[in-house]
Amino acid sequence: MTNLQNLSIEDEAFFQDLRSTEYKRLDSESPHIYLDYTGGNLYAESLIKKHHNFLLNGVYGNPHSINPTSEISTHLIEEARDKVIKFFNADDYFCVFTPNASGSLKIVGESYPFNKDSHFVLLADNHNSVNGIREYCRNKSGQLEYVPVQYEDLQINDAALKESLTKCAHAGNNLFAFPAQSNVSGVKHSLSWIQYAHDLGYDVLLDAAAFVPTSKLDLKQVHPEFVTISFYKIFGYPTGIGCLLIRKSVFHKLQKPWFAGGTVTMVSVAAPNSFLVNNHERFEDGTLNYLDIPAIKNGLEYIESIGIDRINNRIKHLTIGLIDQLQKLQHSNGVPVVKIFGPKDTNVRGGNIVMNFYNADGSIVPFETIDIIAKEKNISIRSGCFCNPGIDEINNCITNEEMTQYFVSRDEGDYHDMVHYLGKMRGATRVSMGIATTTKDLEIFIDLLKNHFNLS
Repeated sequence: MTNLQNLSIEDEAFFQDLRSTEYKRLDSESPHIYLDYTGGNLYAESLIKKHHNFLLNGVYGNPHSINPTSEISTHLIEEARDKVIKFFNADDYFCVFTPNASGSLKIVGESYPFNKDSHFVLLADNHNSVNGIREYCRNKSGQLEYVPVQYEDLQINDAALKESLTKCAHAGNNLFAFPAQSNVSGVKHSLSWIQYAHDLGYDVLLDAAAFVPTSKLDLKQVHPEFVTISFYKIFGYPTGIGCLLIRKSVFHKLQKPWFAGGTVTMVSVAAPNSFLVNNHERFEDGTLNYLDIPAIKNGLEYIESIGIDRINNRIKHLTIGLIDQLQKLQHSNGVPVVKIFGPKDTNVRGGNIVMNFYNADGSIVPFETIDIIAKEKNISIRSGCFCNPGIDEINNCITNEEMTQYFVSRDEGDYHDMVHYLGKMRGATRVSMGIATTTKDLEIFIDLLKNHFNLS
């Protein structure tokens, strides 16, 4: 069996104890190797018990009233909101609760005042929920530009980004959107680009969903106008709640195109007029998830009890160990089994690793094959394009011309149709580590690959 036991990791005893108490279901009679933390974090047993008791022992009502059950729900929601603001050191921000990070991004897209003079700059490395904002920009006749990342390490092409941001500096309502950490490659893009964009008159949208589960985000140190977050990616439960942090100085720049229950101070049917609430409630349409939002405070306190820096350090060392073992896998003729995409420097990458696998003759192994063999051994990984077409197109050397020709030739299509048309493979395999990952999990994954490829 592969041996990662010699890997030097601080606080190993602490995390082993955490695994055996909070995540012992992973090591039950039917053990599970979970390596999809970027897809969704695992909830701690104590958090579920605490929230279960909360539900059993309280009476909670719709917060839009002053009755006793409504008042307690309102109080608990505001407690959770205050906790989010303190956790991210975000006193200068409004915290808007949303259904998920995608819902947060939609608020920015539909409310940002794009116009014909606007310039919307995005990295090629963005989740589709960020990419979708381009439709709002286009519909308002704004200009759109994607900035490439480098094929060699999937990091920002500095020269290209500087050129894109500079050529339309101070031109109007300009927006720059990028992820603090790639949901595919794990690359941690430098947050220094926030200030660089500010100096050129841009507002900045920071997608922090993949970053904050294992890294500290201090909004007193960096000041993006908009930050999107998903809570289940941080501590597993509850799902269905995210937040949008809006810098107070730009709050009124957002032009909400409609209103809903809970978002207005006054509305009339007799007169076609309304007044929107002048705080976070403006963007919290309808009734909030008042039974689950209180669990956010518990989840953030749980992460604080462990320490985000401690989590970050552990993930860094696990990533170093796994990359080292993957790079050692070779066929008998010397052909590498694995190609890892992204930087070699683990200081600029998080705990997700994206890769392709190869046969001894150099032919690529379909990612579906790796999915199947992992599933047979009760190992959860993730394969495909990960809702991030930019990174997939770069990794698989798919050109702008090829994609343009494909879309021009069809009124509709899907993944399999596109692969057939292009004659190229798409997709990859992603392994991501998190708070409950152990070296044994990684050893079992490596041994799975050794057995499949008949490696000694």
